[in-house]
Order: sequence, then structure tokens, then C-alpha cells
Amino acid sequence: MAFNQKIANTVRELIAEAGEENVEEKKMFGGLCFMVNDKICVAIKKDKILVRLDPELYDEAMEQEGCTPMAHSGKTMKGYLFVSDEFLPSKKEIAHWVKLALDFNPVAKSSKNK
Repeated sequence: MAFNQKIANTVRELIAEAGEENVEEKKMFGGLCFMVNDKICVAIKKDKILVRLDPELYDEAMEQEGCTPMAHSGKTMKGYLFVSDEFLPSKKEIAHWVKLALDFNPVAKSSKNK
């Protein structure tokens, strides 16, 4: 499983700096997924990251360079998007997306099977 280790380390650091305690790293989506409070938050893939954000912010976020929709079984998953690594050159850019994911996390539906 190949994923961008540098971005994964930055995401790990940003989540820790935010004070999140219930964090689990899982191999998912062909990469590494950061689960916060049993919910998908950010996933790191080979050349992009997956961000789970407030669906109300989705359309605006999709207008930013490097963003593409996540599709599952041919259906666009509003609230999940990919950001290409080439648009994440520094911690500042990565922090923007991690913050959006962490801001939505408290109200996001749990990803854990009950």
C-alpha cells in the first residue's frame, strides 16, 4: 500500500496539535485513513488526500484547484472530496483541509458499524 508518508506525518501532527485524543489510523481506501471519534476524517493515498467535510461547504470546496469528487458505485459522495498532492505543497495548505475535516467531525455520522 503506497501513500504519501510526508503528508501522512503532517496530518498526524495537525490532528495531535488540535488536541484530538480518539484517533485511529487504519489501512483503507488503498492508503492510510485517520479515524477521529470512530469517523472517517482524512485519508492519505498515493497522490491525493480524501477529506470529509460539511456537505454544505462541498460545492465551494470543489471550486478550489486540485479538488475532485469522490464517487462510490458511480454516485458522487457529497461531503467527501479528493485534493491532489500537487496542491498541498506545505503544512499550511494541508492544515486548511484537515481543519475543515476536524470542524465537521463532531456532527458527522459515525463510520463505525454498530
